Amino acid sequence: MIHFILNDKQVSTALPKGMLLLDFIRYHRHLTGTKIGCREGDCGACTVLVGEMKNGELLYRSATSCLMAIGNAEGKHIVTIEGTNIQGLNFIQQSFAEEGATQCGFCTPGFIVSLAGYALCKNEATYKGAIDAVNGNICRCTGYKSIERAVEKIAGKLGERKGTDAITFGVENNFLPAYFTGIKDKLLALTKPINKDSNQNGSLKYLGGGTDLYVQQHDTMPHTTIDFLFDKTHLNGITQVGNRCYLGAAVSVTDIAESPIFQQHFSSLPQYIKLVSSTPIRNMATIAGNLVNASPIGDFTIFFLALNAQIVLSDGINTREMALNQFYKGYKQLAKNPDEFIEKIYFELPVHDTKFNFEKVCKRMHLDIASVNSAISLQVDNDIIAEAHLSAGGVGPVPFYLAKAAAFLKGKIVNETTIEELITIAKDEISPISDARGTAAYKRFLLGQLIKAHFITLFPEHNFQQMIAV
Repeated sequence: MIHFILNDKQVSTALPKGMLLLDFIRYHRHLTGTKIGCREGDCGACTVLVGEMKNGELLYRSATSCLMAIGNAEGKHIVTIEGTNIQGLNFIQQSFAEEGATQCGFCTPGFIVSLAGYALCKNEATYKGAIDAVNGNICRCTGYKSIERAVEKIAGKLGERKGTDAITFGVENNFLPAYFTGIKDKLLALTKPINKDSNQNGSLKYLGGGTDLYVQQHDTMPHTTIDFLFDKTHLNGITQVGNRCYLGAAVSVTDIAESPIFQQHFSSLPQYIKLVSSTPIRNMATIAGNLVNASPIGDFTIFFLALNAQIVLSDGINTREMALNQFYKGYKQLAKNPDEFIEKIYFELPVHDTKFNFEKVCKRMHLDIASVNSAISLQVDNDIIAEAHLSAGGVGPVPFYLAKAAAFLKGKIVNETTIEELITIAKDEISPISDARGTAAYKRFLLGQLIKAHFITLFPEHNFQQMIAV
């Protein structure tokens, strides 16, 4: 049995744990305000809020219910558009109505739910933050200016919170129904069962956030027997030991974005995160899932390849370690056994003489997969490169660690000649193909441009900007 709170009611179900939350909401609870759109997490029509207890606090995040298994709802508070209703329109709904921010209404529930999640955020409310909260919601007919005006009004009202508890303020100002004040106690009263499933010999399917598995295997996943990894305590958390950073396999992209360790050591982290998917997907997508998916353009796979990251594989009893750059043997082929999963990832944090950068080019600015992406890590002393790691996606059948190019950089002086020679070596090392994301020649050109962008960003004092158009 699975137990969780759906809006203001506790529910229990013996339905298959792999069933999608979207289907449970609509077809078994008849809450049809949550819409079926793309079923790939791209449009936001199916957005729900997921509330859970973390470190004694009740935390809410948005999620796309079309990619979330009900097994991952265990012990949590799931909020649909119906769960935000009060007598009459709530403040968010009223703002949308006053600004004409809805026409057909198909996408509107997703926007309302996402903004309700922002109203529950503990950070100081800003217009920019509120706009970012709806970055996974696509409107097909209304036009975004009216939505932006509604969001501005909502952010302005939330700005009056001034340290007041988010739920208290939300209820008192008609953002949220009153039942939210009792959810914390109800969640604490829910007993989450211990996962006793054993996955020896790979008899169960491993599942993290499900943001890619349910896209690739949407017909079979709901009927699969699953070992749920997302909420396992030993697979979560980001810690620092000495100068080494350890990430549990179930750490999400949002966990990285909010990590003080990452924020301290990667000054451009918000810019990198903005290039990766959307807020609801970042809330669900796990780092190990990104690595195991083995997509040749996986953004955080490319990120961690350039950090020379190591992974720890486990079969539940034994563990072994390997470099991430040795993990990929061919297209979707991994150097792991069927019964193994990634337990943790670790890497050496950048030190004072380390420079790191991540770049991505895609057809849309946001919420798109890369045509080519790339990351670089350099240790530099007086313009001499002592250590280098370079990675690229979209240029071969696997996430590519550019070993020859990285080896070339060691001992080189940072100048235009070095960059041009590096690009030549990198282009010889890759093997792109022509596809929907661009021709092979275009991808080779893009990689060269991204390498130039790395050096322009990391060495502003050298005025490399004139190279970018060449």
